[in-house]
Amino acid sequence: MKWLVIFLLGSAAPVLAQHAGQHDHHEQDRQHGMARVLGIPMSREGSGTAWLPDSTPVYMQHGLLGSWDLMLHGNIFLQYIADGSDRGADQFGSVNWLMGMAHLRLWGGDLLLRAMLSAEPWTVGDCGYPDLLATGETCDGEPLHDRQHPHDLFMELAASFQYQVGDDVALELYGGPAAEPALGPTAFPHRLSAFPNPLAPITHHWLDATHITFGNITVGIFGRRWKVEGSVFNGREPDENRTDLELAPLKSYSGRIAFNPTTRWSLQVSAGRLNDAELPDEPDSERADVTRVTASAIHHRSLARRTFLAALLAYGHNVEHGTGTNAVLGEAAVNFDDRHVVSGRLEWVEKTGEDLGIEDPALGDDVFRVAKASVAYVFQLPPILGWMPGVGVGGSIGFIPEDVEPVYGESLAPGFVAFVSVRPQRRSTSSTHTH
Repeated sequence: MKWLVIFLLGSAAPVLAQHAGQHDHHEQDRQHGMARVLGIPMSREGSGTAWLPDSTPVYMQHGLLGSWDLMLHGNIFLQYIADGSDRGADQFGSVNWLMGMAHLRLWGGDLLLRAMLSAEPWTVGDCGYPDLLATGETCDGEPLHDRQHPHDLFMELAASFQYQVGDDVALELYGGPAAEPALGPTAFPHRLSAFPNPLAPITHHWLDATHITFGNITVGIFGRRWKVEGSVFNGREPDENRTDLELAPLKSYSGRIAFNPTTRWSLQVSAGRLNDAELPDEPDSERADVTRVTASAIHHRSLARRTFLAALLAYGHNVEHGTGTNAVLGEAAVNFDDRHVVSGRLEWVEKTGEDLGIEDPALGDDVFRVAKASVAYVFQLPPILGWMPGVGVGGSIGFIPEDVEPVYGESLAPGFVAFVSVRPQRRSTSSTHTH
């Protein structure tokens, strides 16, 4: 624990000193040096080894320590949530994460170290925060429903090394005790289309739930526009102890193909087999395996001077206990001059009665189609020492199927969230400009 705290504080301290005495052209010169092998810009890096469009703005603190580039990313909310329906709840809490990164040119390649932490085990509690129609993981031995589980203290402890082996080809090795396999799009905490909203998508466990995996090794080969990669990893979902590293044999596997046709687009298709993934329903039963297939398209572009659009369209398919279910997610955010940010999300997903915690045994294996629409607005204040505070509100409507309407008490369930937020300010570099 001690070395992680030192790492994060060490990332921030030289950043603030550097920021205070720099000229704009010096900042840009330093950022030019942060391109990776094959000239790929740092802005393409999403979560794990997933890609974003090259035109992605970078929000971070940045400094130098000898030959190391030090970066600090994060997103911190203090929110009040009130969900309607008979299953809704209200809560004050904090959704949050910080990630320190250290980059070094080594042996002709690029070494990148990452430590990503969250205080959510304490700030939203063991059972997480209200999020109507969200499902996945457990609390007090029971499957969670209509709540989003907290992130673990250790969200990522990983390293990657990239090495160019030809004029247009490079290799990548990535992994660690807490790392993300090659499966799904960039995880929602790192997507600009989801960044303004403190609430997780209800499609999370069909798309990017493996972004916290305790044990992973990924090997990839890539060019300037494409990447092919595969992973072996521990596919078990995190348990209710959110402060440890739950290492287990690397019995699961996945593969992903990514393609960035232009600076504005990032596409991927992926599939994986998650062995022993889901916790058992009964004490003496075995864990369930999950087969997952995903496809996604991320689009980032400038709409006008200092106005930026980030959008995602994603599809996920899970097979569990012999039952296949589908999910579709569309989300977008428009940032006006880093002052006004408007975001929206529309989701449709098939969930079993067991997923939704329906106690009627006759409905446990039935598949129900649920949906949720949400919007949020954030007013961002001028940066303070490189950090941008914001104040926001959001609303949602959960669409409840007729067969389970008696459980929720209504067919249209409203939700409300009010929050303050803080994150690093945008770094303007040529590598993040749209073309």
